[in-house]
Amino acid sequence: MSAAYATFGLAPAMRAGGVRADGGYQLHRDFTDFVVDGRPLLFQLADLDAVSPLASDVPPAIFTAQVRSLLLESAAPLPGNRYVVYGCPECEDLACGAVTAVIEHDGDDYVWREFAWQTGEHADLELNGYHGLGPFRFRGPEYRAALGALLAESGPPPGRRVLLIGARVALLAKLAAALRAIGIGADITRDADGVPAEELRGYGAVAFGPAAGEAERTAVRQAFERAGVDVAYVDGLAPIVPLLVAQIEHALDRSPLLQRRLARLVAADGTAGIEVTSPCRVRVTAYRLDRLSRPRAHELFDGVLEPGRHRIPLDGKAAKGPSYVVARTSGSVLVRATVR
Repeated sequence: MSAAYATFGLAPAMRAGGVRADGGYQLHRDFTDFVVDGRPLLFQLADLDAVSPLASDVPPAIFTAQVRSLLLESAAPLPGNRYVVYGCPECEDLACGAVTAVIEHDGDDYVWREFAWQTGEHADLELNGYHGLGPFRFRGPEYRAALGALLAESGPPPGRRVLLIGARVALLAKLAAALRAIGIGADITRDADGVPAEELRGYGAVAFGPAAGEAERTAVRQAFERAGVDVAYVDGLAPIVPLLVAQIEHALDRSPLLQRRLARLVAADGTAGIEVTSPCRVRVTAYRLDRLSRPRAHELFDGVLEPGRHRIPLDGKAAKGPSYVVARTSGSVLVRATVR
C-alpha cells in the first residue's frame, strides 16, 4: 500500500449550539477534531454537521475506549476494519449517518482509507464513498503521541460552564435555561467573592448582563484573576436570549483561529460582510428590540457559501438599527452590532 505521508494532529473544536429563530434548540458539543496536514479533516467533508468520537461530554471510560480504538488496541466496531470518524452530534446513532473509514497498520504506520457515509452495518463505497479523500498515511510515533496525550490527560476536557452576572434575574434565568437546553452549564450570581479557585476553574466564560454595573464587573474579574483562572468575558449586547446565547457560544470557541470555517463578520452600511475558509452552510440572523422593547428576529440568509468573502444585504429595519447580526455555521458563531 502506497500513500504520501500526511501529518496527524488534534485540536479542540465545537459543534455550536443555539436558539433558533423559530424557538427550537441546537445542541452544543465540545470535541477534539482530527487535523490532517494542518487542516481539520471535518472541513474536507463539505458542509457536514458532525462531531468526532472524542467528545468532552462522554464518560471518561468511554472516551478512553475511543482513543484506544483509534490506536488499534481493540477490534474495529464495524465490519471490514471500519471505524466511526464523525457521527451525529445529537444522538451519535449510526442510523442517523456517520463518516467511517478503514483504519489499519502498515508496518509502523497508521493508514486511514476508504472514507464513506454509512447508515448501517456495511458501507457502500460505490454509492456513498468519499472519492478523492485519502488515503492518509501517518507516521506511527506522531500518531501515537497525539492520541496518547489524551490518555495522559486522564480523559476528555471538562464540559463548559458559564457564570452569569447581573441584576435582571428574570432575564438571566431565561438565558440559563436556554444554555442548559443546548448542553451548556450555567450558574447565576451577583459576584464571585469567596468562591474557591477550583470551582472558578470550571467556568469557560463569564457573561455580564446588560444591567451589570461596572463595580460588579470589576469585582468578578478580580476574583478570577486572584484564582489564576483565564476565562472569556462576554458583555451582553442586548436583553435578547438567542443573541446572548450566540455571544456565549462565540466566547466558548477554543478552536485555533486558522482552523475555523467562519473567519470574519462585519455589519455596516446596510450589509453583512462574511468570510468563510471552506464550503459550508451559513445562517445569518438579525436581532433587534422594537419600540416596546420586544425582541425581534429576522432570517437574512441560509445557504452554502464558497470560500472567500461575501456580502449579505440587511433588511431595512436591521440596517437602521440598533440591531445585531449573528452568523453561524455548524462549528462556529460570530456576533456583531450593526454600524451605520
